[in-house]
Amino acid sequence: MAQRSATQLLSNEADIQLAISSINAHQIQGTRTVAVVYNVAETTLRRRRAGIPARRDCPPNSRKLTQREEEVIISYILQLDLRGFAPTYTAVRDMADKLLAARGGEQVGVNWPSTFVKRTDSLRTCFNQAYDRQRALCEDATLIKRWFKLVEETKAELGICDEDVYNFDEAGFMMGKITTQLVITGAERRGRPKGIQPGNREWVTLIAAISAAGWSVPPFLIFAGQYHLSAWYKEAEIPRDWAIAVSDNGWTNNELGVEWLKHFNAHTQARSVGARRLLIIDGHKSHQSLEFQELCKENNIHTLCMPPHSSHLLQPLDVGCFSPLKRAYSREVESLMRNHINHITKLEFLPAFKAAFDQAFTPANICSAFRGAGLVPLQPEAVLSKVDVQLRTPTPPAALPEAPWVAQTPSNARELEAQSSLIRERVRQHKSSSPASIIMAIDQLKKGAEVMMLSAELMRDRISSLEKANSAASERRRRSKRRIQKHGVLTKGAGEDILAQNEADQQIAHEERQGGARSGLSQRAQRRCTRCKETGHNSRTCKTDTINIE
Repeated sequence: MAQRSATQLLSNEADIQLAISSINAHQIQGTRTVAVVYNVAETTLRRRRAGIPARRDCPPNSRKLTQREEEVIISYILQLDLRGFAPTYTAVRDMADKLLAARGGEQVGVNWPSTFVKRTDSLRTCFNQAYDRQRALCEDATLIKRWFKLVEETKAELGICDEDVYNFDEAGFMMGKITTQLVITGAERRGRPKGIQPGNREWVTLIAAISAAGWSVPPFLIFAGQYHLSAWYKEAEIPRDWAIAVSDNGWTNNELGVEWLKHFNAHTQARSVGARRLLIIDGHKSHQSLEFQELCKENNIHTLCMPPHSSHLLQPLDVGCFSPLKRAYSREVESLMRNHINHITKLEFLPAFKAAFDQAFTPANICSAFRGAGLVPLQPEAVLSKVDVQLRTPTPPAALPEAPWVAQTPSNARELEAQSSLIRERVRQHKSSSPASIIMAIDQLKKGAEVMMLSAELMRDRISSLEKANSAASERRRRSKRRIQKHGVLTKGAGEDILAQNEADQQIAHEERQGGARSGLSQRAQRRCTRCKETGHNSRTCKTDTINIE
């Protein structure tokens, strides 16, 4: 019904335009007669002839941005797209909020960016994340049913409560890697946009664990290297219970897997509801080592290994946490890139990762992850309904018009001066002629000034962000990078304690050196004669006779 009504409105508006054309061509005399012939309302026909547009052609009363402000945002988006920084919905919403804040307006709504792009012909959205075909080919409904039966029987046999079900896995990060995401580009772009990436490709491994009760174990990060640096613990704003380990390549191994299990046990043992805990794992070799399994047995931790090639369906971390985490981290890296922080080191990684982790590992996301994996509550249908994947060929894009848009408004200071001179000359020559050309020139001048001021507002915000980022980067470069431990694992709190002890030892040593220096000055040795080695005189006044040996 809604579609038919919209079609009728468009058809009626076309009839009105035909009626107006007939009147202008003097084909039919009289507005009333024309309205009857074309079956349109006479009052509507009179309003259109008077210049009153149709309601669908009028801007809605709820529109918060002016036409000029929207044009500036479109231009800014296209500039960012050409430079490889195609913005996301969030970034576009921030642009609109900045312009509204400059004139005291309210912020736009959550859905404003999507509606803005839909009604703007020069913009479109791209999403270049593809589904993994190999995983789709490996999906087996029978195997998945067996998995859920195993989980159900294990929980019943061992008496494991839902609150004692955990999942842990590793996730790798390249410090400067931005994941694929939905961005806004120019409508004329062909193919997938290429985002500019920071230069650092250093690998970092996260070992994360979540509980079906909706909370997460403090992260366990593995950096590539051999030494723990003081700046990680002194300057990085991360919680004291976060753990940092080092390995030669930034990957996990059997030894670090055992260290993580100790970290996991320390943070979950006191929060256990029952006597046993169930830990859902994948088939990584570090989880299958004898020491790992023995430590699990000693601490009443029962492990279940998922079927191969099924973690994207059966593992809660993959279902609901890792993807939001990587998207959030990409936004943090993208923000650093916009502020020209082009090399992401561990000092930039830690605060960026902290912000991303807080956004992704929320109680709602964690509970949703276990629910989506069909584990808590136990619902195999939640996973089996996703097994059949229908692949389709995308529709080819339609051809774009080739006519370029030609600006009639000054866009720089030189054109603004030329337009001003033109207006002054026309005003000087104007006597009894029509002022239409002067009014048009003034409107163009006004439009150019508005565009420049709105663009300047966006640039002021960008400059402020750049200054803050540059100040933070300078502060990070000045920080001490003293080595405090080789290999091993340290929590943030343990690292802070080591630094505090080192500072205390240095202060004591410094005070002892100063005390020794003052004591030496008060008991300074007296000068002695070089002949007789006695005090009170020198070799010139010495009375000892010199014996010459021939």
